[in-house]
Amino acid sequence: MKRIIGLIVTVMLLTGAMTGCSGIEEPDDYVTNDGYIVPANDATDVAGVSGAEPDTAKGISKENIKVGVLYISDPSEGSGYSYTHDLGILGMQSNLGLTEDQIERKIVDDTDIEGTKAAIEECISDGCNIIFTTSWGYMETTAEMAEKYPDVYFSHGTGYMSNDSNFNNYFGRIYQPRYLSGIVAGMNTTSNKIGYVAAMDTSSSEVTGGIDAFAIGVASVNPEAKIYVVVTNSWYDPEKEEAASRKLLDMGCDVMAQHCDTPYPMTLAQEYGVYGIGYNSDMSKEVPDACLCSVIWNWSAYYTAAVDSIIEGTWNSENYYGGMNEGLVGITDLAVFCAEGTQEKVSEAAKAILNGSSNVFDGELKTNTGEVIGSAGTTLDDATITGGINWYYENVIVVE
Repeated sequence: MKRIIGLIVTVMLLTGAMTGCSGIEEPDDYVTNDGYIVPANDATDVAGVSGAEPDTAKGISKENIKVGVLYISDPSEGSGYSYTHDLGILGMQSNLGLTEDQIERKIVDDTDIEGTKAAIEECISDGCNIIFTTSWGYMETTAEMAEKYPDVYFSHGTGYMSNDSNFNNYFGRIYQPRYLSGIVAGMNTTSNKIGYVAAMDTSSSEVTGGIDAFAIGVASVNPEAKIYVVVTNSWYDPEKEEAASRKLLDMGCDVMAQHCDTPYPMTLAQEYGVYGIGYNSDMSKEVPDACLCSVIWNWSAYYTAAVDSIIEGTWNSENYYGGMNEGLVGITDLAVFCAEGTQEKVSEAAKAILNGSSNVFDGELKTNTGEVIGSAGTTLDDATITGGINWYYENVIVVE
């Protein structure tokens, strides 16, 4: 267990979190275990890994490991969702010392059931013994294929399904850094109009929960600001994402945020001469004059531990839900042009999340329809956060 935890990086632990840092290093642009602090008191299971001693009879030697990955878009196209997952795969490969021919990548639309099955079949035919399917739409097909191939490990991202043997789900508390980025947005808007390009509507708790956490962060420092949301109803649609971004910018939004795959909200923010909050990876490399910070995933924290657990024979099928304390999510360094006082507010909020005194969705939460969610002295539980947020916070306005 110590060796496995030693492979998990901690993007925002202590010094990183207190300064709003992510710890992402250049030029590799993916995180390895070198030079990062690991929680000394982390006694929890990570990445579906039990605390039991390895059973080498059940493990697979590192030389015989082959990893298959399904992406909804080409990772080389930008800084978005698939790109960030691939950084995680590269980080895992580096951490564990796997070769290039031990990784097999497939690009397939997650709404294409037959295409998804064919891609998984090809991975298995090529010798993959663990397959990561990285998008929501792959979930039910992944579950079906896990039943068909009980000797292959399957791990699905952003959903909820699993079985008792060879199939689990992984995701993270992205709402935590979303909240921090909301503080940044609230401190740096002058128009009090903040734009947000969203992939899905309130039917997706993942997207809506992120918007709400962001909105709560904004309200904590700027109660006058409003968040204007345009929904594309697609996890990946460059044309819609560009159009949504332009609509919000033409409305006068001077800070842009996003839950979409392309960097259009950021690149167009720079074109319009305003600010943006990146998502998935550090987008400051594309838009250095606009990027206030980025909400990032460090998927290598999960991928490293998951593959290592198969090597060691300690895999179990429990779902994984990591956060800032596990190094799975974080925000990047704040831009030098952030408004005075922004860093202090972010550092204070990050400390509260890390020490457990804040869960973001705390107390009474007022919706934009006048309802009240939660109650004083309580916080929303994980089941509600991951599957029950079908409302918008009071400062959110949906733009049709």
